[in-house]
Amino acid sequence: MPIESYNPYTGRVLRRFRPFSWAKTERILGQAHRAAAAWAATSFAHRAGVLRRAGALLRERQHELARLMALEMGKPVADGRAEALKCAAGCDFYAAHAEEFLADEMVPTDAGRSFIGCQPLGVVLAVMPWNFPFWQVVRFAAPALMAGNVGLLKHASNVPQCALALEKIFHDAGLPPACFRALLIGSDLVEPLIADDRVRAVTLTGSEAAGAAVAAAAGRHIKKTVLELGGSDPFVVLADADLALAARTAAQARMLNAGQSCIAAKRFIVEKSVAKEFVRQLATHLLALRTGDPLDETTQYGPLARPDLADELARQVADSVAQGARLALAGGQDRPGTALFRPAILTNVRPGQRAYHEEFFGPVALVLEARDAADAVRLANDSRFGLGASVWTRDLARGEALARQLECGAVFVNSLVKSMPELPFGGVKKSGYGRELSRLGIREFVNQKSVWIGKAGAPAPGQAE
Repeated sequence: MPIESYNPYTGRVLRRFRPFSWAKTERILGQAHRAAAAWAATSFAHRAGVLRRAGALLRERQHELARLMALEMGKPVADGRAEALKCAAGCDFYAAHAEEFLADEMVPTDAGRSFIGCQPLGVVLAVMPWNFPFWQVVRFAAPALMAGNVGLLKHASNVPQCALALEKIFHDAGLPPACFRALLIGSDLVEPLIADDRVRAVTLTGSEAAGAAVAAAAGRHIKKTVLELGGSDPFVVLADADLALAARTAAQARMLNAGQSCIAAKRFIVEKSVAKEFVRQLATHLLALRTGDPLDETTQYGPLARPDLADELARQVADSVAQGARLALAGGQDRPGTALFRPAILTNVRPGQRAYHEEFFGPVALVLEARDAADAVRLANDSRFGLGASVWTRDLARGEALARQLECGAVFVNSLVKSMPELPFGGVKKSGYGRELSRLGIREFVNQKSVWIGKAGAPAPGQAE
């Protein structure tokens, strides 16, 4: 795939970039590896100062960054500004808490003193997607840098200007240039990078296929990985839910980033007694959303990031209808080869249909009817994915009980699923492994080292193991 800025709203290529050669990529890797020791030796206070300045620059440049997102992948500017501000909050969070999260953990043993200490690994390679072109990167970079690692970013090929803009923010904030570099490379150079001993760990957010390829390469070379992959998040609506609030939030949750989010609600599992009314209200809310130029402040959802993505989504819908699903709201493309995809609702979703088994990465709501709460949990868990889920009920104790039964990395009761610095983010099953964000996220890319210090003048302990 070429490295170019393509505007999905106008269909025009804005800029093309010559991909880095392996020689240039390897030279940048060498610089990062040499810089890693010096950065690891800096204090938490020094790193925090850099991260806070990066957060300040994200706030100052929010309009510029939102414009880049609108141009490169179709995100409305209001949503782009919110993303930039979320990145700033993420930088501030780790600046404030990294030292506490990585503090020595004292452990009582037969030693005079023993503890678990955290040591940075070195160069971390990040392979990132286009759908949240700043937030996806910052949620890896902020904790990795605060832990004393350095980062190399292989961003999606359709958001090169976003990648370079974030690189410039970190450099302008005072981070030594070699400590964070955007690599304008194709996917063909990812495996050679993973194979290089100077790369110590890899994190990827992307498709199931991309995750499998990176994990296989990392496994061959014994590299730590964190994978955040696809999701087909269930949005469980019980009969006792506040139906008006659930339907309104369902439209918002499905249309987040024009539906192009791993944690966007995708499967709406509704108790049979309220399913018809839920679909009616959901359709009303979806039809009320405004589309248009992503640079227009009134636009609520833009096009998909590329026409081929819209074409594939249209095929998934058509195949599912041929397999027995029903269109309760038609939506879709105006014509093949265009990126705009209007909201759609599929009902009568059953096993054997693409709608039942696959992730629909765009504004298509898949509605499944459940006999009762137990059946809703069964349907929610009958998926190879396990990223996020939400449960809607007026009975909070019941909601918590059901949340504990759902096979996923996060459950939100009476709210849409979202990522935030305070809580760990990640999935199970084919949605990946490892965690980003929170205390858990910053500990993914450190050596959690056991240190045992004997008592002065005491004899050595007995036989090991």
